[in-house]
Amino acid sequence: MDASETLAVDAFLGMLVPLWQVVIGLLVLVTVAVSARKLLLRGPSRMGGALLLVGSAVVGLAVVSYLLQSL
Repeated sequence: MDASETLAVDAFLGMLVPLWQVVIGLLVLVTVAVSARKLLLRGPSRMGGALLLVGSAVVGLAVVSYLLQSL
């Protein structure tokens, strides 16, 4: 593979990266929507526990990302 082919491959992969980010984002959005629908159908008794679980996961993720940035 010569230099021009390498540049062409790098440019092609550079164009695909945002596309994959959009695909992953859409899949996450669909998963969250389906999960929220199932949770709402189960009723308010499960909502409190689910909100506590999600809140603790968000706080834990924020703490881990802060610790990794400070290294």
